[in-house]
Amino acid sequence: MDLHKNPEVRASDAERDRVVDQLREAVAEGRLTPEEHAERVEGVLAARTVGELEVFVRDLPRGRDPHSASPAAAPLDLESLPVAGENVAAVFSAASRTGRWRAGRRVNAYAIFGSVEIDLSEAVFEHQQVTVKAVSVFGSVEVYVPENVTLRGTGGGVLGNFEVDAADAEDPNAPVVYVDGWAVLGSVEASPRRGSLVADILDRVHRHVDRSLRRSAGGGRPAGRHLGGGHSGGGHLKGESREL
Repeated sequence: MDLHKNPEVRASDAERDRVVDQLREAVAEGRLTPEEHAERVEGVLAARTVGELEVFVRDLPRGRDPHSASPAAAPLDLESLPVAGENVAAVFSAASRTGRWRAGRRVNAYAIFGSVEIDLSEAVFEHQQVTVKAVSVFGSVEVYVPENVTLRGTGGGVLGNFEVDAADAEDPNAPVVYVDGWAVLGSVEASPRRGSLVADILDRVHRHVDRSLRRSAGGGRPAGRHLGGGHSGGGHLKGESREL
């Protein structure tokens, strides 16, 4: 990929994302093993300059033009699901992102004397790689993922606890969630939510869309049950004040 000519220029999140996409293509083509892919992605997320990013892709062919069509299957019509913002913050309060929602490429969670919950167990993954940047200062951040995705963590704690229950998906094409950040006198924890599977969620979305199409064709038949799952109601963003 083309990076800045000056290798000392600080890398942006967009540049890191492009390198991660190039590594994903390389493992799909058999140029990298899954172990090499995981190791390089962790290095990319920790890289500070564009020169450090270049190290991870210099032995790989240039990735596809980001404006070219993706080989992935056409996405479902998920306009009814909420589009989540990139940031979730709780300052002397509590905030959560749960239920059915469309996960972007990056989610930033900040807990300052508060608590944040990021629940991806029923989210729709529109990207194969999702990075959760978690920062906890005298607070807590909890991240949950479906049990059939790959979960990785690159972070640390300063008088705090940063713990990621790493897991490898059997399907090499399954989504990969990277949890990165710091816990300062606080905690960041990430783990799979047992019993929640990406395939099950997508099947339920397919059934919901099919029912909606049949109702439209049939002229207003009674509405069926909404998307099934472990949470009641649709995806939602929630913030709650909490006294210290």
